[in-house]
Parts: sequence; C-alpha cells; structure tokens
Amino acid sequence: MNEKPSRKTFHARLEKLVDEIRSDIVQGVLREGDFLPSEKAYAKQHRLSNKSVRQGLEVLVAERLIEKIPRVGNKVARYARSETVVLKFACHTSLPKEAAMKTLVAEFHKRHPGIRVEFVTYSGAINTFRTVKQLIEEEAVDVFTMNYNGYDDFKRNDGLDYLEALEPNPNIYPFLTDIMTTDDGQLKGQPFLFTPLILCYNKDHFREKGVLEPDSGWRWDVLFEQASKLAVENERLGFYFHFPSSNRWPVFLLQSGIRFDRDERNRFSIGGTQLLDSLRACRKLIHMQKGFPLFLSERDADAEDLFFRGKVSMIMTTYLSLNHHERPEGLEYDVAPLPYLNDPKTLLMTIGLAVNASSKVKDSAKLFVDFLVSYEAQLMIRQKTLSIPSLKPAAEWTGKESMYRPSRFHMYRDIIPAFRTFGALNMSIKELDAVYAEAKLYWSGLETEEGVAARLEQLLDRLGGSGGGHDEAGVANLTV
Repeated sequence: MNEKPSRKTFHARLEKLVDEIRSDIVQGVLREGDFLPSEKAYAKQHRLSNKSVRQGLEVLVAERLIEKIPRVGNKVARYARSETVVLKFACHTSLPKEAAMKTLVAEFHKRHPGIRVEFVTYSGAINTFRTVKQLIEEEAVDVFTMNYNGYDDFKRNDGLDYLEALEPNPNIYPFLTDIMTTDDGQLKGQPFLFTPLILCYNKDHFREKGVLEPDSGWRWDVLFEQASKLAVENERLGFYFHFPSSNRWPVFLLQSGIRFDRDERNRFSIGGTQLLDSLRACRKLIHMQKGFPLFLSERDADAEDLFFRGKVSMIMTTYLSLNHHERPEGLEYDVAPLPYLNDPKTLLMTIGLAVNASSKVKDSAKLFVDFLVSYEAQLMIRQKTLSIPSLKPAAEWTGKESMYRPSRFHMYRDIIPAFRTFGALNMSIKELDAVYAEAKLYWSGLETEEGVAARLEQLLDRLGGSGGGHDEAGVANLTV
C-alpha cells in the first residue's frame, strides 16, 4: 500500500507541475491555442490526484496563461499580438535557478496581463558588445542581463549609447550602482544580483578531523596546511577550485595588489613587478598540494560537483553557483571569506539588467526591470535561492527559512570593503585571457619567469594597441 505523501512532498510535486507547464508556455514549447495533456495524464506523471492537478491548473488560469474549455480541456490562452506587448528578455541559461526567474515572470504576468515576457536564453557569453549589438539591430532583445564584464566591454567599444539610462534605486547597495554608472552619472545597468568569491566548506569533514573552521584571518598557506589534514587518500581532496575559470584565478592578481598601468610610451612593463609575484604565488598554490587536479574538467561547475559528492572539503565558489546543485540529505556546509595573499580582497561579480535604448516597447521594458528589483521580487529571490539580491532590505531579510541555508550566509556583509571588480586590474577580459594562456606554460614548468614576462609584455602591448576590445575568440564565459 502506497504511503500518503507528506505535505512538503505534495507541495513540491504540485509546484513542479505548475512550474513545468508555465515554463513550456513562456519558452514557446506550448504555443497559444495548444491544448494541454489531460488532467489524468498529469496526475499519473506527477503522482497527484486529479483534484490536485486541477488546483495547480487554476494557478495558471489566474496568471492568464491557460483557459479552461468546459467539457473539452485546458489550452494555452490566446492573446492578440496587437493588444499585448511582447518583451524579449535575453539571459544566461543559469539565471532561472539563480533568481527563481520563472516564478518572478509568472508574478509579473499576473500584475501586468497586457505584457508577455519571452525568454531568449544563451549558454555562452551573451552580453558582449558585439553579440548584443547584433540582437539590437535584429530587434531580438528588449531587456538583457549584463555583468561587469559586459558593461566594461560596452564601455571599451563606445557602445554605452545602445543602453537606456535607468533610474537609480536608493535601496540597492550603493557599491553595486556605482559599478554600472558612467562618468557623467548615467546608470546603464540596474543591479539585480551579486556575489563575491567565497570559501565553502564541509562542516562534517572539519569535525571529523578536528580542524577549526575558517575565519577572515586565513591566508592561503593556512588553507593548504588545513587542507592537508582534511584530505583522505583515494577518497577526497582538502581543497579545490576550477582554476581555468576567468572568474576564479584572477583573484590572485587582485590579492597581489597589482594594477596594469602603462608607461609614458603606452607600454606595459612586467618584469620585476607584482604580476610575477602573483604568478609565482599561483604556481606555488598549484604545486603545494600534490595531485591538484588543475584540468580535472572543462566545466566551470566541477568544483561544486565534487563538493556536493563529498569528494572535496573546501572549494572556492560563489553564492550563485551553490544554486545549481542539490544538497544531499544530511550534508552540513557553511561559507567563509576567501583566504588572501598580500591584500584581503575578493572578486565581486554583479548581474545587472540593461534595456535596449532603441526598443519599441521601452516603457514596458523599464516596468519589467523595476519589478525585478522591487522588494517583493527581490524577497522571493532571497527566500527561494542562495543568491544575494541587490536590494539591501531584501538581501538582509531574516525570518523562517524554507530551504537549507549556511548559518554564515550573511557573512558577505562583513567583507564588503574587500570587494573588487575586474576594473581594479585595469584590464579587459581579452587581456586577462592572454595572461592566462601564457601563464599556463609557466605554471606547468614549460616557461621561465623571464620568458613569460617578455611574452606577456608583447601580447599585452599588441592587444592594448588595438584598443583592448574583445573579439569573438577572446571573450570568456561570463557565468559566475
């Protein structure tokens, strides 16, 4: 005899049903006028009663996504294009999990039934100037997500005029607003989410080995000392991060205190500078732990995969990345500030919302952006995800949690002075990619310090001479 599902399981199944149908409609899998499968089919698929399925479908009726045809069935609601504003929203495929986007868009549809948001999702870098310019010219985007890398790319290519100036929200953390504000005071990207690079650790592993939990005073040499105690041969690593990621390894450049400035001849001078100090530190970090799997995987998420499988005790990660993995039952983990080299700094990554300045539905696009940074929407993000909303009152909300959350979740507030963007390095992503490509040879023992310094000077001078803009091959994946 089947046991009756718990209330939590019932609500999870019902929410999944509604979410899947909503997603299929919003993303165009089910189009206007299409009939949905029968209630009986849904009941069998999701292990719900027919009554429960009808309850879920009523939610979609209220959102005006479907309509009930008596004695016939349920079909996707028709809406006249001439009477309905269609907003094209471009975002990375990771955003739905990081920001509960499907729930937010459904709520927006309820409040504004005359506006329909259509997702345009990408798995690679979507907010480079070249990519977005093409979408804008094809009238294929009205609103899109843009991080600091994207903003910097627009700025370097004199493309900020393609972006509509937005009204600053006084309740958003000021340091986020500053990041996407031009020199003449125009806000070109409304901050939506943010995350610093952090340390995430398995509390059970620490207890098992009698190791004290990390604190803000940890340097990298302390981390590796503790990592050696936590490691178990043929079972787990003490520490790991996805070294090739452009949103991971540059933190060592930041922590070295380097800034890439040019001399009076507009040339970089590298030999004997802090860059080499930083590259030496990276090489030391790689070789301090035997068997450090530098190229274990080409996937950015391999560190998180290993962590949630119990194969590593500590990882360098972000709040956003933690959303993409199911926490195994019983796993207790927490977060801490990232260890440091010379300066206690960490990389800050921001996701903003930009509006196409030439959009034919600009007012509706701004309305959508305003909703996404409203207290109600930002609070949904805070309560349903592990992401940090940009709106301070929502981010710092405290109350009964509906999901597992690290006890030190609000730790980010204490390290705000340590936040730095890529802008602190005074380099484009293309230039950082060039540094990485050459540094790999040095880190692997295939290049001398003198050799890597000379080659980097030549590469950076050549890139700088071309304006430091991005070409297609030089754009890094902008996920966080």
